[in-house]
Amino acid sequence: MTAGRNGRSETALVTGASSGIGLELARVLGANHHPLIIVARDREKLQGVARQLQAAYDIPVSAFAMDLSKPGAADQVWSEISVANQTVDILINNAGVGVYGEFQDESLDALQRMLMLNIVALTTLTRLALPGMLARKGGKILNLASVVGYQPGGPRMSVYYATKSYVLSFSKGLARELEGTGVSVTALSPGVTKSSFEETAGASGTALYRVIPQMSARAVAIAGYRGMMRGRRVVLPGLAAKLMAFAGELPPRGIALEVNRLLLKRLSRPSRQQTIRGV
Repeated sequence: MTAGRNGRSETALVTGASSGIGLELARVLGANHHPLIIVARDREKLQGVARQLQAAYDIPVSAFAMDLSKPGAADQVWSEISVANQTVDILINNAGVGVYGEFQDESLDALQRMLMLNIVALTTLTRLALPGMLARKGGKILNLASVVGYQPGGPRMSVYYATKSYVLSFSKGLARELEGTGVSVTALSPGVTKSSFEETAGASGTALYRVIPQMSARAVAIAGYRGMMRGRRVVLPGLAAKLMAFAGELPPRGIALEVNRLLLKRLSRPSRQQTIRGV
């Protein structure tokens, strides 16, 4: 099931592979015998993950340390992969970041890095990987969207919600465009996920993390991998994500916007401006 048209194993590139859903996706891919190319910004941590994956699954793992939130970083990492003469059969655009807070108080640098990572890097890597996939008449792209992509907006996380709406729309449109080419595009849209996400951000202080059931990163990764391998255009793992997506698109959408405002209201006072990593 992991072999390409020429009989070789399909190599997967995973961004944001050192923690959370990205790490779990790398593990699921490794368990299914896919050679891996992993990317994250922390070189030491990434190399440790590479050693663990190689030992656990007996697969080749290449690690490229790169901060994809920097301008030109996606082009640079692709160039390094190309120089290493590595083929990408599966692209997992997992790396992402979120910023929580009142928009006027948010760091402009943090907002720009979020746009670069969540939108520009994802779009760039997809564009760079696609020609080779089309030439080989086969390939798979998995983009980490989010259930919030179905929502009309997220007060206190307005830019983050907008980036995930972009990922969802882009993935759906490209999937239809590529129909019949042998290349599939899947948008993985998880809901609230158990990870360091809320601890790093202090997001556990919002009603969102008190009310909505959480899935494990492992369960999300398994659902994403299975959906991608089946060529599904959208994967909404778990009942809560399906209900949130459905509710977010129901008219009048102003109701969903007000619900989101309440869910994203902090119940405890933050110690500092928070940056949320994850989906």
